[in-house]
Amino acid sequence: MSGSKEDDRKGSSEWRDFFWNPRTHELLGRTAASWGLILLFYLIFYLCLAGMFAFTMYILLLTLDDYKPTWQDRLATPGMMIRPKGNQLEITFSTSDTESWDGFIHNLNSFLSPYNDSYQVQTNDECTPDEYFIQEDSGEVRNNPKRSCQFNRTMLEECSGVLDRFYGYDKGQPCILIKLNRVIGMLPGKERQSPYVTCAAKREDSDKIGPLAYYPPNGTFNLMYYPYYGKKAQVNYTQPLVAVKFLNASLNTDINVECKVTSNTLAAGSDRDKFAGRVSFKLRINDK
Repeated sequence: MSGSKEDDRKGSSEWRDFFWNPRTHELLGRTAASWGLILLFYLIFYLCLAGMFAFTMYILLLTLDDYKPTWQDRLATPGMMIRPKGNQLEITFSTSDTESWDGFIHNLNSFLSPYNDSYQVQTNDECTPDEYFIQEDSGEVRNNPKRSCQFNRTMLEECSGVLDRFYGYDKGQPCILIKLNRVIGMLPGKERQSPYVTCAAKREDSDKIGPLAYYPPNGTFNLMYYPYYGKKAQVNYTQPLVAVKFLNASLNTDINVECKVTSNTLAAGSDRDKFAGRVSFKLRINDK
């Protein structure tokens, strides 16, 4: 029994000596000089790693352009989006319940505020329609900031919120705004032919959608708003819009609508990517 206790004391003493040996002044089996050399080695090692990482990042940043992406991997046809923002691309409201469409009105007013005619006149230029607004750099000299063409709110006519402050929602004739996603350097048309938007109901709802009105006329994204040079180079860029007004859509029923862009340079959207060059949404107008 006494032998067992002595063995325990001996083992405990060995652990204490390993942690700190007062005779050799070793901590965890190493002297202060040994620990100093190890710490110095790892300090130099990690400083070298950090320096290599910083150097590679510096070289990478030298290859980047502040105004234009070095590489662009994008779809052949950009996507589209609608305003107002509904719940999961659903626009549902009742003409008799102002609260059901009041949020849509606020959303449209907020979205269109940069398009006010007074603001556009101050910040952007009047451009020649159906022609690209090319602003090339001169060699290494940047032509920045680049100018932008006016897109006045009143161009949306009945869907501008100026002639009808409720955008037709109180009458069951709602306006939906459509925009084409921005892509730097994209040229969406040739031979002075601008891309245009068309909307239609899905096959099962074709008899429910009724006639449509487009603003600007023919639902075009005029060529003068292209090419887009990027947010930093073209600070005041105003994205062109197309408004679609539903004049006599069926009430109290779901209408599945698809809008798509047609262009003589952009590839038609494929069934593999339902967002390329088109947008689908559900419209439901209730009368009570």
